[in-house]
Amino acid sequence: MHSGKNHSSTGASFAEGSVAGVVIKNSIPALIAMVMVMVYNLADTFFIGLTNNDYQVSAVSYATPVFMLFMSLGTLFGVGGTSVISRALGAGKKDYAKKVSSFCMWCCVGLGLLFMIILWVFTDKFIVMLGAGEQTMEYTRTYLKIAIGCGVFSMVSNCFSNIIRTEGQPMKAMTGTLIGNLLNVILDPIMILGFKWGIAGAAIATVIGNVVSAGYYLMYFLGGKSSLSIHIKHFSAKDGICKGVVSVGISASLANMLVSVSSMVVNGQLSGAANGELLVAGYGVTSKVLMIITLIGIGIGSGVQPIVGFCYGSKNKKRLMETMRFSTIFGLAFCLVISVISFIFAGPIVKVFLTEAEAYESGIQFTRILLSTAWLIGAFVVFQNSLQAMGAATPALLASLFRQGVIFIPAVFIMKALLGVKGIIWAQPVADVLSLVVITFMLLRKLKKEDLLS
Repeated sequence: MHSGKNHSSTGASFAEGSVAGVVIKNSIPALIAMVMVMVYNLADTFFIGLTNNDYQVSAVSYATPVFMLFMSLGTLFGVGGTSVISRALGAGKKDYAKKVSSFCMWCCVGLGLLFMIILWVFTDKFIVMLGAGEQTMEYTRTYLKIAIGCGVFSMVSNCFSNIIRTEGQPMKAMTGTLIGNLLNVILDPIMILGFKWGIAGAAIATVIGNVVSAGYYLMYFLGGKSSLSIHIKHFSAKDGICKGVVSVGISASLANMLVSVSSMVVNGQLSGAANGELLVAGYGVTSKVLMIITLIGIGIGSGVQPIVGFCYGSKNKKRLMETMRFSTIFGLAFCLVISVISFIFAGPIVKVFLTEAEAYESGIQFTRILLSTAWLIGAFVVFQNSLQAMGAATPALLASLFRQGVIFIPAVFIMKALLGVKGIIWAQPVADVLSLVVITFMLLRKLKKEDLLS
């Protein structure tokens, strides 16, 4: 393989300078954006917690899987589009890259509208599926009926916060996420506590934040500053565009969807226990803490993916392997530090959100169990994004299936039978370890097949 010439300023930014510098430069804005996503999620729970109604906290936990559906669909086109576009730019195919970005845009709009209508019409049926009990059902319905309104905007925002990075624009990618989430955080206390709208205020703030975030990305493209396109005239699903985007993106999307399914399974199992809805509230806060490490891992992976894709497309073997080695160490170290800090301060963190004694105690216990292996996400996401960047759709898909589906869901029932309620939570650490083993094997197999191992 040869190093290849730079095809654009994007190529120059990815193919020159120290690997560590390029990875950090491209990852830090993505990390900051993910931290803001985390802050926004924590703010929702925090300000709802200040109403001293832990059942409203539970309602957010029940509603989250539905909201994650839109994020998952946006991620499908964002990650799939990033993979195809970065390889196209690495090979100098700029017109093809334009068609791909337009395809992603209009698929987000079409599918977003479709799912908004379906969820709006069948809200009550979904609430029953989510497992909400009598004391949380009305709160969950209120949140969902409003939050569904940002479906298309959530998809567009999630999609293009990924795709813009292929142009070597990590700061632009970060800014769109930043302003939307920052606005959400500012509006939360005003609407939840100031206007006394409670959970409805949280949902309205979420809608406004997503609309503003999506609007920022659309203005970037409409301003003519991008070499890509969202214009309908460039839309095409031919020449392998649809297959290329969907086959790669489905693994990332499925990972998010399976998180939603997994949350529904865990919530359902916890709900059946004594004081189940308070246990769900405890698990809801635990999920937010775990999200800190998960989003950091996703941020690093998002920053690395376009670099790996460009090096793979330009056949720069040496730089590709250096990028993956450094990124793995960087991801593991970063996530480990945050996990240790979160473990030490688990008590004060959980106390911020919950007032009921049983919800608080379960929150601390659940949090410490999940943090025991959460730091492994730093390597898992880098490996998964690298497979996606190289167009290895099937291995990336299988890895997602294993982590949140094939391993995790059976583990919930097996561990519950062995350890009771606590075993439901221990299923995630089991899935973390086994899925990392699986994806490491898949990545090494791909690298060996491409003769990239040296």
